[in-house]
Amino acid sequence: MIKTITKAAEDRMNKTIDAVKQQLASIRTGKASPSLVENLKVNYYGSMTPMSQVASISAPEPRLLVVQLWDKTAVPEVVKTIQSSDLGLNPQVEGQILRIPIPPLSEERRRELVKLAKKYGEEAKVALRNIRRDVNDELKKTEKEKKISEDQMHDGLQDVQKLIDDFTKNVDHLTSKREAEVMEL
Repeated sequence: MIKTITKAAEDRMNKTIDAVKQQLASIRTGKASPSLVENLKVNYYGSMTPMSQVASISAPEPRLLVVQLWDKTAVPEVVKTIQSSDLGLNPQVEGQILRIPIPPLSEERRRELVKLAKKYGEEAKVALRNIRRDVNDELKKTEKEKKISEDQMHDGLQDVQKLIDDFTKNVDHLTSKREAEVMEL
């Protein structure tokens, strides 16, 4: 019973980690990375589609992204999407290919991006704490219903706390790693 509850909690925590990884990947560093633009939503034939589904995206040089569109008619929409994003990028159109130079970040912009990374990390920690609260409530409810003993409940609470500690360290590590990448010249 306890193993089932803690396994479900661990699955939820893994999803939280995946979500924060994706959020942190979308934060711009001084280097070109396809993850910067691949999740931008493009209005493609009336539906909002991730850019990775309408083009191939590569970073042939450290300061250049190349977006090869599969459909010529999508070029204006993709350009508009990139320009209206908060990334501060301006694509150069060459037929179905967009070349996106990645300008160096100003010190002020770097600090803003570090704050954003910290915010994403803090949101992930809050999500982890909410998962812990839900699991602890479930364990206490199960003990009240006499499905598990009080000792088993306390062991389960300790297991959940260990999980939370490990996942929180993981979030801290991911966040500080991304902050270092952003501050790197």
